[in-house]
Amino acid sequence: MTTKSEGTDSRLNSYPLLEALVSRRSRRFAKGMALNGGPLAYESGREPEPLSMEEEAALAFAGCGVTGPTLAELPYESGGKKEAGGGNIIINLVGRTVASAEAVHATTLFVLGDGGAWMLKRPQDYPRAEIPDLVRMAREGRFTELYERARIRVSDRRPDPPRELPFVLPINKWSANVPGTTYFLPVAEMSGFYINFLLAAFSEEFATFVVDERNGFKPAGVARFGRSKGGHLLDDPKAGRYITIGIVETKLYEFVTIEQGGMLQNLALMGEALGLGGFPHWAAHPVAWFEALDFRMQDIPFTRTIGAEPLSKAVIRALGKEFPVPTAVGFERNGEALIKPYCPPYYRDMEEAVLAFVDYKYSDGRGTLRDGGASTSWKDGAGVQAGIPPYSDAAIAATIAYCEYVHDRYGRFPANSGPFRTVLAHQAHRLDEDFYERFYKPEALPFAQSYR
Repeated sequence: MTTKSEGTDSRLNSYPLLEALVSRRSRRFAKGMALNGGPLAYESGREPEPLSMEEEAALAFAGCGVTGPTLAELPYESGGKKEAGGGNIIINLVGRTVASAEAVHATTLFVLGDGGAWMLKRPQDYPRAEIPDLVRMAREGRFTELYERARIRVSDRRPDPPRELPFVLPINKWSANVPGTTYFLPVAEMSGFYINFLLAAFSEEFATFVVDERNGFKPAGVARFGRSKGGHLLDDPKAGRYITIGIVETKLYEFVTIEQGGMLQNLALMGEALGLGGFPHWAAHPVAWFEALDFRMQDIPFTRTIGAEPLSKAVIRALGKEFPVPTAVGFERNGEALIKPYCPPYYRDMEEAVLAFVDYKYSDGRGTLRDGGASTSWKDGAGVQAGIPPYSDAAIAATIAYCEYVHDRYGRFPANSGPFRTVLAHQAHRLDEDFYERFYKPEALPFAQSYR
């Protein structure tokens, strides 16, 4: 007789990827659930059955496991070709199971269950000296050990937003984050990614000029850096480097959403291999999950979040339409900032935040691009890192000016949401096969899903 752990290991070692891809489906009905209405209304006759530690660990590794050094094969200099460099856009030199723009690893995965909630560390949350050991454990399939090493308990109970609109969609009330399920919530922190993008955009090579469409298309703090003022940014709209704050932030959101989507796809494929049910679903309310997880919150006046001019502010206040906008600004436990955005309140102002980010990448001996090459894939890691150019003073100054403009005008960074963002979540659970036998043809549950 095999143990649960041995059975899990055996299935993972033999389950074909193609089968997981072909069989991947959302399968929502778990043991202990009750589908409340319509032609598929049904109440489970079984008790909720949580996943095992080994199953959770395998899912957690699929969603965000550390896998080793990135290859980072990028042109760090133009090499004689026009506008063909910019490789220093890379942030971290350690990768994980999902792709991440610029290796930013902006998304933290939270795991919620009947026993509480945990935050899983990102690659940058580990001391770099530990990375080789983590990779070795991953290659050996020691997922439970990795899971115990990665997770930080953040709650003794299952966090849950109010189970009503607009926090939970009507179609998900019956099934999402209910007893017996394991709930995976990706939370993106945008500030470092944003600053990194700007340092590249405001480099001499990209020379992008940004205006604020909510302020009459005036320059977003970067007017003095435009070429018409003697600077280096292409402020002539005809040059094709003229964009708005809205475009910049939308692109950043899209990139981070792709990272979160990779997590959800990996979770779904691992669930198939483990014979589990599950489904991705909407979890994008701007406040509910942050309050449920007890993020550090800050109330920002509505008029500031929209960048209202003095007269508009006065009118809105006179009409009694002013109200506070709760915004997540950090994640802390026991006096420690577990997720610390590059913006106030953790920094005095945006200048200090930008310089701290530059230091994160370029500080001699400590920066991700200046650590002696110990955690890289390059044979001469230190030599390659030494050849990665730093940011120019002009790019740093323009980035500071832009970031100060956004934070001063809108009270948060990014302007449209603050530093944190959720989009979708993924839930894994044990299926109630009686429900599927009652309503579905046999092929709805392939062999993997019939595993007990």
